[in-house]
Amino acid sequence: KGNGLSKKGDDIVTRNRVLFHRVANTLNYADISTVLVSCGTCLHQLKEYNFESIFPGCRVMDIHDYLAEKGISVNGAYNTRYIYHDPCHTPLKEGVPIETVNRLIHPKDGSKVQLSERCCGESGTFAVSRPDIASQVRTAKELSLNQAADKLKTDRFSGKIKVLTACPGCLQGMNRYSEATHTTAEFLVVEMMRSKYGDNWLYETVNKLKDGGIEKVLL
Repeated sequence: KGNGLSKKGDDIVTRNRVLFHRVANTLNYADISTVLVSCGTCLHQLKEYNFESIFPGCRVMDIHDYLAEKGISVNGAYNTRYIYHDPCHTPLKEGVPIETVNRLIHPKDGSKVQLSERCCGESGTFAVSRPDIASQVRTAKELSLNQAADKLKTDRFSGKIKVLTACPGCLQGMNRYSEATHTTAEFLVVEMMRSKYGDNWLYETVNKLKDGGIEKVLL
């Protein structure tokens, strides 16, 4: 917690909870039932914020679990198969993570998303603070990725293999393996948006939000 700086971490939590109370007071006319996050570590920490006392009846959950709950799914990219790296602080809490992923994204050729075990070696500041140990962790992870890729190639598949994850830090970590494993990495919900709305999804979404699609609140 707080990367070893517990006092500083607690101070940040206190300031954030004060800010959330201000949001609750400002939006007291709204029924805020769900707070969505896209990072397992953030989800783990926010669970300790006691949101129920700030937004009565509110829950905190990962964006991917929310999409699965709503029954949303997409077809994957053309000529692409997928591996899923489940973060150490897995944000997918509403079931078995790899099963949730396979409900969310369906490769066009009917294959299943393969799970790759083991830590990616990024782990927040771990790769920076202890590169010696992180390098050893990455060796095992590289082996796991290659094993998952081999399972996707048993029918002589020669298309693209993409590694999906649900953690921003892990995404950075997975990109370190691209050259050695001949894969590319992407954030799961980003891959879903691109598959459903095309390469310009972010630009178009931001424009819609700017054009009255989101409420601006001055605190």
